[in-house]
Amino acid sequence: MDPSLVTDLKQHELLRAQLLVEFPEIDDETLRDTVEGLTNLPELLARILRSHLDDLALLAALRTRILDMQERFARIEFRADKKRALVASVMERADIKKLTEPDFTASLRQVPPGLVVVDERAIPDPFWRPQPPKLDRKGLLAALNAGQAVPGAALGNGATTIAVRTR
Repeated sequence: MDPSLVTDLKQHELLRAQLLVEFPEIDDETLRDTVEGLTNLPELLARILRSHLDDLALLAALRTRILDMQERFARIEFRADKKRALVASVMERADIKKLTEPDFTASLRQVPPGLVVVDERAIPDPFWRPQPPKLDRKGLLAALNAGQAVPGAALGNGATTIAVRTR
């Protein structure tokens, strides 16, 4: 935690405690308004939240930029694959086994046949690998939220969070 935030928080807590001692009959709203008016904590928290919002905006922009770049990457990759396939096809049809240039050498080579599965049900057991079971976390959470007791699982403690609206 930032040292100035710790200092302001301690000052806020100390002032609140002193006011409660001196004015035990003070209502919560008056106490809150008085303490906030005498400390910098609300302004410091507001600055931190503005920085948080700036970070979120930067993340959104980067996400968009990354998606655009991934699309561009895919287009260029597709184009490169098509060019390679075109050259291979033409070299094969023209019976050119090797192309030697100052900056590269390209040669045709045979690729071993790939696997084609025609009917999975007909494949014998020795060719199947058992998969380890995987926990259905969504289903487990739904069952616990519905009040169902599930051995070996429980709902954790909730937490406090902050909602920040910008519109």
